[in-house]
Formats: sequence, C-alpha cells, structure tokens
Amino acid sequence: MRAFTTEAAGDGLRTVLRPVRAGNGFEEALEQILQVLRLGLVPPGERLPAERELAGRLRISRVTLRDVLKVLQDEGLVESRRGRYGGTFVRERTTARRDAQEELRRRTERTGLEDVLRFREVLETGAAELCAGTDLTAEQRARLRAALQTTQDAPLGDYRRLDTLLHLTLAELAGSPRLAAQYAAVRATVNDLLDCIPLLVRNLEHSQAQHAAVVGAVLGGDPDAAREAMREHCAGTAALLRGFLG
Repeated sequence: MRAFTTEAAGDGLRTVLRPVRAGNGFEEALEQILQVLRLGLVPPGERLPAERELAGRLRISRVTLRDVLKVLQDEGLVESRRGRYGGTFVRERTTARRDAQEELRRRTERTGLEDVLRFREVLETGAAELCAGTDLTAEQRARLRAALQTTQDAPLGDYRRLDTLLHLTLAELAGSPRLAAQYAAVRATVNDLLDCIPLLVRNLEHSQAQHAAVVGAVLGGDPDAAREAMREHCAGTAALLRGFLG
C-alpha cells in the first residue's frame, strides 16, 4: 500500500495543511486533519502522509501529532498498522457514522456555527477585558479564584458544567447585566455543540492553562493580557468545533 503523499493529493492537501499557532497547536492540528478527512483528500483505505511530513507541515511536535492521531483512532476515523507497509490509514465510514455526521451537520447549520463562535468571542474577550479593568472587591476576587479552582479539581463528568460556571462568573463580574444575559444565552448554544464532540484530555489541559492565564490577568489588573488570553482560549474551542462539526 502506497502512502497518499502531499504530492499525490495535489493542491487540496497542501492548502488545508498549514502551520498552526503555538497556543492551540493540538486543537488546530486536529481541526485541519479532520478537514482533510471530511473533504476526502485522503480516500478510505489510503495512508495519511508520514508523521514526519505531517508534523513538519503543521509545525507541531511528533508527540502532539500522535495525540491528534490517537483521537482520530478513538473516533474510528483512522487505524494504525505496523510493519514495513504500516502507517495511519483512513477507515471507511460506516452507515451509522455517516448518518450521525449528517445529523450533526444539520444541527450545525441550524445553529449557525460561525455566527455563534464569533459572537461568543466578542462577549468573552470583552468580559475578560472589562473584569481586568474593574476594581473587584475582595469577595469578587475570591469568587473568581474559587470558580477557577473548581474547574481544576473537576472530574471529567462535571467539567463542562463547572467550566460554564467559571465563564459565567467572569461575565457577571464584568459589571454589565445585559452582557451576562447575552453570554448565558450563547453559552447554552455552545454547550449544545460541545456535547456533540468528544471530551479530550489534551484540550482540557490547554483550557486549564488558558483559564489560569485569564484569571491571573484579571486579578493582576491587565485588560490587554486578559483579552488576549481569552481570545486564545476561544480560538482553541472554535478549532475543535469547526473540526468536528464544520
């Protein structure tokens, strides 16, 4: 079995696979390879480009790439084969999986994925910036620290609920009830979409580091840093949602 190389795939594969940003390397690499699979640039039964080629094109470490490939394998999208003609091969989609993906696509179209993601980023980054520029009381600062701590201690089954509470706390402490209400509404939609994709430990590790950076910037009174840390956090979630549902 030959490898389905970048040259064999033509311009499509070269266009899709591009260097990712360091802050969300795992999420953006997963998004791009999922797009390759959705577009059929590497057909079922063919082998993905070698790890060295993929890692080089995406500019990520081999360790990060293997984490990405493990997710794809767990989702039944690819399989790993050993030996001289081994590698990572694209699997044929089952009828059940095709039906599930079509339902997700219809749900995404109804929701308006890009609109939701853009609106969420505007609200989240604005709330973080406002919080960092606000003279929070000792009680408010303690609430924010406690909300962060609960996400760090959360078992997987409770993570998304406690993650939501942290973000709602930031929105509330921004000092605009209207912003908080709008954020609560858009977050409910985001959670519906997140429930359609797997909970990935590597992504949660990134999220926790980004949460800590946002809260640290808010408590340190640095609006620019708070906004940028939240923008990066939103971008990571957006990359996963676009990858699985786009």
